[in-house]
Amino acid sequence: MSNDDQKGDLAMTDLKLWQKHEIVLTAECEYDNPYSKVGVWVDLEGPGFSGRIRGFWNGGREFVVRVLATAPGKWRWRSGSAPEDAGLSGKSGAFSASAWSEAELAENPNRRGMVQATPDGRGLQYADGTPFFLLGDTWWALPSFRFPLRMPDNPKPVAPGATLNDLAHHRRTQGFNCIAILAAQPGWANDGHPPRIQMEDGTWIRAAWRQPGTQSAKDMHNDGGRPFEFPGKVPGLEDVFPDVDRINPKYFKVLDAKVDYLNSLGFVPFIEAARRDTGEAWRRFHDWPESYARYVQYIFARYQANIAILSPIHYDSYQQTIPGRDYNAPCNMVVERWGRPPFGTLLSANPNPSTLANFGGPNECRWLDLHQIGNMREHHSYWHLTEMFNQHPPKPAINGEPYYAGLHQLGDPYPLRAEPDSETDLAQVRSGLYGSFLSGGFGGVIYGAEGIWQADTEDEALYPMWKSFLWRSGDQVRHLKTFAEARGSRYRELVPDANLVVPSQTGQAIGYTGWRFAAATPERDLVLIYFEPEGEEPVYLRSLTDGTAFRGQWFDPRSGKWGDGFEAGAAGRDGKLVLPSRPDHRDWGLMLEAVAL
Repeated sequence: MSNDDQKGDLAMTDLKLWQKHEIVLTAECEYDNPYSKVGVWVDLEGPGFSGRIRGFWNGGREFVVRVLATAPGKWRWRSGSAPEDAGLSGKSGAFSASAWSEAELAENPNRRGMVQATPDGRGLQYADGTPFFLLGDTWWALPSFRFPLRMPDNPKPVAPGATLNDLAHHRRTQGFNCIAILAAQPGWANDGHPPRIQMEDGTWIRAAWRQPGTQSAKDMHNDGGRPFEFPGKVPGLEDVFPDVDRINPKYFKVLDAKVDYLNSLGFVPFIEAARRDTGEAWRRFHDWPESYARYVQYIFARYQANIAILSPIHYDSYQQTIPGRDYNAPCNMVVERWGRPPFGTLLSANPNPSTLANFGGPNECRWLDLHQIGNMREHHSYWHLTEMFNQHPPKPAINGEPYYAGLHQLGDPYPLRAEPDSETDLAQVRSGLYGSFLSGGFGGVIYGAEGIWQADTEDEALYPMWKSFLWRSGDQVRHLKTFAEARGSRYRELVPDANLVVPSQTGQAIGYTGWRFAAATPERDLVLIYFEPEGEEPVYLRSLTDGTAFRGQWFDPRSGKWGDGFEAGAAGRDGKLVLPSRPDHRDWGLMLEAVAL
């Protein structure tokens, strides 16, 4: 979808629904730091909509407010600023919006609108009600030069030197619809520095989260430079940590083009404002929470008119930053001072182990719409999705960072590491997919692979990024959707409960074998089960209605194929149903449906 961005104070512009529209304003005055000292907005009125839409500084004297139409008809806007500036305040304009045709909607599902929670709070859908089952990939370094965008678009098969174009088209053919990225990664120049640096007062702050040679110590600039300006405010480390109160708009203009490109292919970017290892220096040497809230709002305003999911913090490691609940102060400040993203963008965050555990319930964490687990990768961690499923009011949930294919962890070898693209590696990826889903992650899942999240190039890497894109596990992610939607949207009626299956846990807690995961409707007329490899047999279901007969189908998560149906028997007077043996010792899915006798 082309953004067809229109600029200026125009009498009338013709747009389509959910099409990004830029209102560009030019300040008359010069400001020392317009990012932190000037606010700009438009008051937008349209069919069923009335609200204040915040803008952002875009370099020089240019300010931009990005808007869109959520319904067909005529829309009008009038601008304002603080401090009042004759070039920014009192401008007005209008645009009209019409609906896409069915053929145009089929070309790009993002034309259906922002992704939102389903009315039952269990799944995701586009604004027009079309189901959206999230299948994502982790491209944290996408803003950097490591994902080069080449226009005009001429994608090629994935190979050394692959471009963003090549990689995006490859994943599109595999059924992915979401790309997870970090807007600023990292925001500082820590190349060659140790992980922690001692200050003059004897305290320590983080300068990198791993030793040089790993992702955090790489050069992650793009053609516009780095996201923040230097020198910084940390005494003695002015060349390491930038001044996070001074934005570099050129960097974000490069990111804009990449986000627009992903949208044009039907991807929904999951954009996280910053990684957690900024937290120690940000809180200590800047005006916390004010400074961090300002930056988060900048990211939200910049991408509020893209079809996206937004996040104020990438909190993948609680050991390497400030406490998770300390982020609630700036994140709550954003939604309470400036309002939630005006066009319905969901807010989420990558956590460790879960958004509930890290940020608390709705009384503490007032900004969150979409729950996640992440970075505790073994099957014992999927329980956190069940815990969040049982919270009220209900909110959809995903596994945002499960087991990475080929997980290696330099300097701290992963004890369950398997050879990349081996059968063991593939099975561990599938455990993260199916175990998370049946534990309550009905929103979907974000996949990851070692070379991709590291953004490794050929000369740096254990696994170059382009090779990781060709691992078979990436092509198997789509099969989760086939499993979930075997009966359409009925999966949202399921209640996760692994204890319906006996025995359910016959392997090690930190592992990927021997466990079973199950979810069933309250009436127990539909049951979905996932069997990890190995595990004791026989296996039975319990708490069924005496005499209820079931028909079963095995699901092969390697091929995404359902087997032939079979008579699975009837529950006895004790409510138990002994299940047939799996086709073999590998992992399998099973669907059971009650049938009338």
